[in-house]
Amino acid sequence: MKTEKYRFIIQGTGLIAAFHARAIQEILNAQLVGFCGRTLEKAQKLAHEFNCSAYTSLDSALDNADILCIATASGLHLEGALAAAQRGKHALVEKPLEITTARIDQMIAAHRTAGTRLGCIFQLRHIPALQPIRKALQEGRFGTVTHVGVHVPWWREQSYYDESSWHGKWDLDGGGALMNQAIHMIDLLLDLFPMPDTVKAVTASVGHGIETEDAAVVALQWKNGMLGVIHGTTSAWPGNPRRLEIFGTEGSVVLTDNALTQYTFKRTNPEDTEMLRTFGQQTGTGAGASTPGAMTHGYHSECFKTFLRSLESGDFSDANALSARRSVALIEQIYERLS
Repeated sequence: MKTEKYRFIIQGTGLIAAFHARAIQEILNAQLVGFCGRTLEKAQKLAHEFNCSAYTSLDSALDNADILCIATASGLHLEGALAAAQRGKHALVEKPLEITTARIDQMIAAHRTAGTRLGCIFQLRHIPALQPIRKALQEGRFGTVTHVGVHVPWWREQSYYDESSWHGKWDLDGGGALMNQAIHMIDLLLDLFPMPDTVKAVTASVGHGIETEDAAVVALQWKNGMLGVIHGTTSAWPGNPRRLEIFGTEGSVVLTDNALTQYTFKRTNPEDTEMLRTFGQQTGTGAGASTPGAMTHGYHSECFKTFLRSLESGDFSDANALSARRSVALIEQIYERLS
């Protein structure tokens, strides 16, 4: 059991870096040591805000860290993850783990060789309203699940892409509305259900002038006949709630943003009404539908806590890179079906 605080360095100085910093500072056994960025001025600005150090050399930053938190452009995650492994440091990475499974596999292999841990931040896994959904699935209360769907009808101004060096670009974002925005809900889909067997998709850039897609509709099918839909876009003004839906022959559930808005079963349980009352009032990160900076960082804190618990216990089932790989693997399949 580690008695001193885990020392974190955040690599990256963009919007998400501040969310990670706030999350780390809420954890009793964690210490934010500093920010590392390619531009010293940006690193210093964040360091001043969070009362820590600024670095431009990742090697120097890692001298003072136990864990590297990677918050760079998605297509640059590999660089930091390999550097951390080479220095014997753990790495916790903002989603997606990387933009291809080939790069992710390099990261996983490097940390296995080093004996260090590699994790990914998918904060929506910690929505409390998912607990009764998982329980209902485990108990078979849906009967035969016939349809699952994830919908992310969000909005981004053109300036979101124009003022960024990497958003909407294949080489650094790895994709568009699927890889950057809808991936959170795709991760939840694959956390609840196995990888689909059939994938058919159409994508377009219809609301923005960008390289990648700003709208995608994907049809899924599993061997048991279950159907699914993924809908992701950044062209749905003014930005609408994300949604998870599960329908079956004996039950239906809908999660809207972080709230359980439908929880209905043919065979009712006394606690069903209480579930709706308790989990139907959840709030949180839904504000990111139109403005990324409007999100809260509470669920990010849970990601960091889970990762640290895994280091203490050796049980990495809830914080490992293999589970984070699945969403990128499915998105890769979707993009491949388009070519």
